Amino acid sequence: MAEGGTTLEFTPTWVVAVVCSVIVIISLAVERLLHFAGKYLKKKDQKPLFEALQKIKEELMLLGFISLLLTVFQERINKICISENWLRNFMPCKKPSDDKDEGTTAHFQTFFSPPVLPATVGRRLLSEDSSAPTYCSIKGKVPLLSTTALHHLHIFIFVLAVVHVTFCALTILFGSIKIRQWKHWEDSAAQKNYNAEDVLQKKFTHVRDHDFIRNRFHGFGKSVAVLGWGHSFFKQFFGSVTKSDYITLRLGFVMTHCRGNPKFNFHKYMMRALEADFKKVVGISWYLWLFVVIFLLLNVAGWHTYFWIAFIPFTLLLAVGTKLEHIITQLAQEVAEKHVAVEGDLVVQPSDEHFWFNRPKLILFLIHIILFQNSFELAFFFWILVQYGFDSCIMGQVRYIIPRLVIGAFVQFLCSYSTLPLYAIVTQMGSSFKKAIFDQHIQEGLVGWARQAKKNKGLRKAANGNSAGSPPGAAAVQMTKVREEDALLRSQAKGTEIVTDQRSNSSS
Repeated sequence: MAEGGTTLEFTPTWVVAVVCSVIVIISLAVERLLHFAGKYLKKKDQKPLFEALQKIKEELMLLGFISLLLTVFQERINKICISENWLRNFMPCKKPSDDKDEGTTAHFQTFFSPPVLPATVGRRLLSEDSSAPTYCSIKGKVPLLSTTALHHLHIFIFVLAVVHVTFCALTILFGSIKIRQWKHWEDSAAQKNYNAEDVLQKKFTHVRDHDFIRNRFHGFGKSVAVLGWGHSFFKQFFGSVTKSDYITLRLGFVMTHCRGNPKFNFHKYMMRALEADFKKVVGISWYLWLFVVIFLLLNVAGWHTYFWIAFIPFTLLLAVGTKLEHIITQLAQEVAEKHVAVEGDLVVQPSDEHFWFNRPKLILFLIHIILFQNSFELAFFFWILVQYGFDSCIMGQVRYIIPRLVIGAFVQFLCSYSTLPLYAIVTQMGSSFKKAIFDQHIQEGLVGWARQAKKNKGLRKAANGNSAGSPPGAAAVQMTKVREEDALLRSQAKGTEIVTDQRSNSSS
């Protein structure tokens, strides 16, 4: 048989055994690694990160299912025959007959058409036989997707998911390192011996002399508003969060949501909230897969789609960073416009109105898109580099490649060290707080309490509705049981609040 066409019937058994052994060993090693990582996170009481790890496992399972579908339906896909005229348009590379100057343009044509160059013969799958006529060639047609192209598409999906998960993990890691540098600011704020009344009454603060206002307030008028946006744009590149910013925003959060505990550990709460958000960012949602399909559709020779699409995460990142900085500026602007001096420390008022469409969660959604699109850009580059080589026509000219890589590295760096830390603190300036404000066991207790209270509410309605047709004694017994459960729940809730206060004070 021709090279690449040998089946398992004529393959030495030791070759099959060795290959299967290597695959099984690698798979078990990865599975054990994820298992021990999960046990370690549970031991360290890092449930948000453990849930993020479970999300990664879900993505790997999805990839395994995609791999299974591509393998099982490979032969059937090869037997979907279409006219060759359908494959002459929307190609990533021009055929050599169309452009004689491009000697490497046929590297990627197997992605959409069946002809395979001699350089790619060695990459054929076991089911292909270059000498034998194919099912579609007998009919005078071509297959919808060749076996080689299907195999390359399979590899690309795997590379994309792995690169996305890796880049998200690196972003969160570097962002967390940056946020941990603020820990000494939290410690200095916690060292102050004050209570809620002292914060508001112990002294007078001249608003314009406060560091937070001096750095953020730019005066009044429309022209100054434009200046404020410009300042916010450039501020995200250097010193995005200063000590005065952190102390003021922390105090605004504490006085709004934790008024009874001014020494609340705001930094620890931020880290827990960021870990909880990580499990949402690391996943690949359906709309992100839709983006992949649209890109593959628009990846036409001469359009340079891979280059222009690099500006999408770049533009979104700059817009998000500018908006987050401007929210801090707006908080300073509100205080400076309303007061000349305030009694006590300067306190800002968090509000959802400062965010786009009054939705702080929209920022996380945009960060998710930014990280995925940037990962997609870099994954696509490395996949083309390994699969087809640097001289592939789909790689494009060097003048398009270098800016693309520079933009990708810049987006990754800026998102890790500036935008993500900005998001971690500014997103807390909404009208409500996240459930990460409670420790994990307290969160579980509150959720259980809420479910039981909802169940008792339904039982109370049922008891009131059946009291007319039921014996008086039975209705009274049922209502008594409901009241007893309600009293027990109220006592549990009160105990939870006490534990929360104690743990918050001890963590400070």
